[in-house]
Amino acid sequence: MAKPAYCTDRTRPMHDRMEAYVLDLQDRLVTALEALDPSSQKFVRDRWERSDGHGYGISCVLQDGAALEKAGVNVSVISGTLTPGQLKSMRDRRARTAEAELLRESEQYDFRVAGISVVVHPRNPYAPTAHMNYRRFEVFRKDAAEGEPPVMAWFGGGADLTPAYLFHEDALHFHQTLKDACDAHDDSYYPRFKTWCDKYFTNVHRNETRGIGGIFFDDLDDKEPEQLFQFAYDAGNAFIRAYVPLIARRMAMPYTQRQRDWQLIRRGHYAEFNLVYDRGTKFGLMTPGARIESILMSLPLAARWEYMNSPDPESPEDLLLRAVRTTTDWAK
Repeated sequence: MAKPAYCTDRTRPMHDRMEAYVLDLQDRLVTALEALDPSSQKFVRDRWERSDGHGYGISCVLQDGAALEKAGVNVSVISGTLTPGQLKSMRDRRARTAEAELLRESEQYDFRVAGISVVVHPRNPYAPTAHMNYRRFEVFRKDAAEGEPPVMAWFGGGADLTPAYLFHEDALHFHQTLKDACDAHDDSYYPRFKTWCDKYFTNVHRNETRGIGGIFFDDLDDKEPEQLFQFAYDAGNAFIRAYVPLIARRMAMPYTQRQRDWQLIRRGHYAEFNLVYDRGTKFGLMTPGARIESILMSLPLAARWEYMNSPDPESPEDLLLRAVRTTTDWAK
């Protein structure tokens, strides 16, 4: 299949191409998710504009569906001025930016970003939750002249799987699909980004990962922007192939209240990570004029916290806990 024009037209600014890509991917992913249960309700599309005029977003949300309890496929294309807290966070996590003084504490910087963020919480406890996001971030000197290149720019993103019940064949399929997309660009990407994912998506206070991983990367600028854009394009597209078949495989499996309760407990742990550790959530909440409903879209519709819950040894619930308390090489 031929790639769309935005993917091959190198005369367009990279920011504009990334915007076109995330809008296209949003449409295709929403279509694929709606096809799981054509008789159920459709995604509600909510286009919003920032009150300061610095960007827009399209939030596609489905709640209380037959197959999907809650799903959000959000695009945001925004710009603004970095707050002191955001600037400090960027300097702290990228030592070389502070050392090279690419970002000076005494100066102000503008930013713009185009990205897609996806979280899907299926209704059936045997169908795994998944998260995906890809973005292009650019930082400019305050009041930079038209056409002036950014001080720095990078890609970030990834995809990860969070099952309540572990099916090895699902884990293998998800990871192998992502690995194949990575290997087409750089053999080092999958092992590097898988390790990054396992470390990043960790509930430190529980000594467990949020799920069974996938890939994650940020501040990626080690190749030419064109190469990195093509990688983000292929990796984002691979998510549809990696994840949607897993919902189709599990969405009709019978389950009991016990399985439902366990799913809600695991979703509580999911919410803990997003509210305590997730960098994207923190950045969004620190951004003046941010749209809170879109930032917190990732939270499940329902969750459960039980005091001192402890699954029976060797139970399916116990096997899931073992999986998130270690790391596994799922792909070949």
